[in-house]
Amino acid sequence: MTANADRDDGNVDGDGEIIAGDPVLVPAPIARGLRGAVVAPHHLATAAGLSILAAGGSAVDAAIATNAALAVVMPSGCGIGGDAFWLIWDAKEGRQSGLNGSGRAPAAADPAALRRDGHETIPFRGPLAITVPGAVRSWGDAHARFGRLSRADILAPAIDLASAGFAAWGGFVSAVEATLPLVEAAIGGGSGFERVYRPHGRAWRLGEPVRLPALAATLERLADVGFDDFYDGDVGERQARGLAAAGSAITAADLRTHGSTWTEPIATDYRGVRVTTHPPNSSGIVALELLNILETFEPPAADAFGPAGCTDPRWIHLGIEASKLAMADRDAHLTDPEFADIPVDRLTSKAYAADLAARIDERRATRPPAATTPGGGGTIYLATVDAEGNAVSLIESNYMGFGSGVVDPETGIHYQNRGSYCSLDPDHPNVLAPGKRTLHTLMPGMLFRPGEAAPWIVTGSMGGDAQPQIHAQVVSALVDGGVDVATAVGAPRWFVEPDEHFAPPVEVRAEPRFAPGVITALEKMGHPVTETAPFDGGLGHAHAIELVEGGPASGGSLAAATDPRSAGLPAVR
Repeated sequence: MTANADRDDGNVDGDGEIIAGDPVLVPAPIARGLRGAVVAPHHLATAAGLSILAAGGSAVDAAIATNAALAVVMPSGCGIGGDAFWLIWDAKEGRQSGLNGSGRAPAAADPAALRRDGHETIPFRGPLAITVPGAVRSWGDAHARFGRLSRADILAPAIDLASAGFAAWGGFVSAVEATLPLVEAAIGGGSGFERVYRPHGRAWRLGEPVRLPALAATLERLADVGFDDFYDGDVGERQARGLAAAGSAITAADLRTHGSTWTEPIATDYRGVRVTTHPPNSSGIVALELLNILETFEPPAADAFGPAGCTDPRWIHLGIEASKLAMADRDAHLTDPEFADIPVDRLTSKAYAADLAARIDERRATRPPAATTPGGGGTIYLATVDAEGNAVSLIESNYMGFGSGVVDPETGIHYQNRGSYCSLDPDHPNVLAPGKRTLHTLMPGMLFRPGEAAPWIVTGSMGGDAQPQIHAQVVSALVDGGVDVATAVGAPRWFVEPDEHFAPPVEVRAEPRFAPGVITALEKMGHPVTETAPFDGGLGHAHAIELVEGGPASGGSLAAATDPRSAGLPAVR
């Protein structure tokens, strides 16, 4: 495992963000291996995944183990009460599959009733925001098709972290403290959140052992009985009782009937490199549209990309303007494809991208329409590659930090608030409906070089609405700049967003690590820029694994890098 001696977890906030005033950290170097690699935003999770690969597990086995470990040590980013989206490369079959592990609204969902109760939007916290957790069902489906090791082996590292404990680290401590007043305001004091994540009635001390016995017991039950028990067994029944007591409309029937969906990935060609991602309701479509728009413009010379990010303000300006156009299309079209006809082919076509690109002023910022979906995020991205060249790109989330703030102390499950992304406007494409999946910010990715069947790079990022923008920046740095994976994920970033919910997305957040003059030039073009802290986790945690010379299956190697904004370390064999 590659280490970064300059990193101090005590300097990381709840989203993995470096607190202002801390020393600027040196990005972790590339870790290189021959037989497997794992990247994730916490080093204990990558260690868990690597142990599974070392035991002979598949990339899917390692991904589940890594995800489960993150659910324990990084609950502000994910949990077994959340959703997941997968891309899986099957080296033997030479085929890529997508797996939609996002949950659905309860059968009793009634937007008209919520409007009659005085709600203009679904509350961000509390029981109304909870949708059926889809991640664990997706674990079971992926394991059934691609797993090698037993559930007990795969979940053992997470069970040990939950029962024996892990050392409280800065991101965990500050996330709990930041979330506490939000949960108290939404649910009241003395809730399950406090009982599980603040049991001493005070903030955790750095290094203090954190134990989650109820979550450990739930994971042990899943290891013993099966992942489906989460939905239609003892764990499912206990969830139904706990959710009902919390005021959620989710019933035992909603849990029992939930299923994952195997999908065909969608793709575009960016200067000869095939970029694949997950189809709707994922926001992968937004990233593809954004890249298509950028491809219509001449990129800067390769030497404009490097550790200082892109040094060409024009290219950043074009990325910002392309993002505004792509996000507007997301608001206009993206939802559950089982409930609406989403024009994926048109939105990802080169002709449509050319039409959009013609609307961009290369010298001045524009003011786009107001956003019609809320912002925010709280997510993890991980990737794994095994010795046979099988690969997983997986993103899993509870949405806003600890999600809804609803925590069941009996099962240790904390629940997502993805339902708050649904609209109560009957004319909005993402309007709440019974059994409907909401628009999702989550989007895993893989890149394929021309003429090569196997993936070139497995990559993705957390970051809420910034995910497509981060993905485009990473892809451009890799393809246009020819940089290595560590430089691509560690370089300074920007993203554009509304300054408040449902405002026009014009506010540019940018790290101060850009080369001198870049931010000033953006401001002169009319972009309101707010400088973040260096290595700001609010600008996402991107990670990547490169299959060098085809990776293990072709006699090549692996190069792995985790985002220096996170508490992750790449793990390789």
